[in-house]
Amino acid sequence: MQTGRTGLAALTEAKLWNNPCWFAFRFNHIALRYNSPLYAWVQKNYGLTRPEFIVIYSLGLLDGVLARDISISSGFPKNTLSRAIEKLCRLELIERRADDADRRNQTLHLLPTGRKIFDEALPKFQQFEEKMLSSLSPRERDTLSHLLAKIVLDTEDWTTEIDG
Repeated sequence: MQTGRTGLAALTEAKLWNNPCWFAFRFNHIALRYNSPLYAWVQKNYGLTRPEFIVIYSLGLLDGVLARDISISSGFPKNTLSRAIEKLCRLELIERRADDADRRNQTLHLLPTGRKIFDEALPKFQQFEEKMLSSLSPRERDTLSHLLAKIVLDTEDWTTEIDG
């Protein structure tokens, strides 16, 4: 394997530094380095796929939301989350309840075993994020958080489909 001047594989270095789309590729590189080991750990320890755990994680942060809300916030298609939700209900990790505001909707809620999984897994996610950010000073972390928040808030104006 060819290495570049940074010590990374030459192609990885080219994608991250010699690329007109540097931000997206660096962001994806970081996200994959975070997501791949953590979701492999979740699969190994709990037997849950990434979409299944995303449902649990989402409900751990805000219980009582709609499947649609999880789809929007995670980027997973509704059909993928529907299968995940079905399995989690069968495993008695979550449950559906009629929405008080609109009886046609069903809110999703963590059951005690689902809450236990979230509570056990969250520190792993936090530890891994701390490792990712360890090279930054507190001021740099604050700046990064502020800049990423600006980009995230702007995503509402982005297209969801590319024509042609």
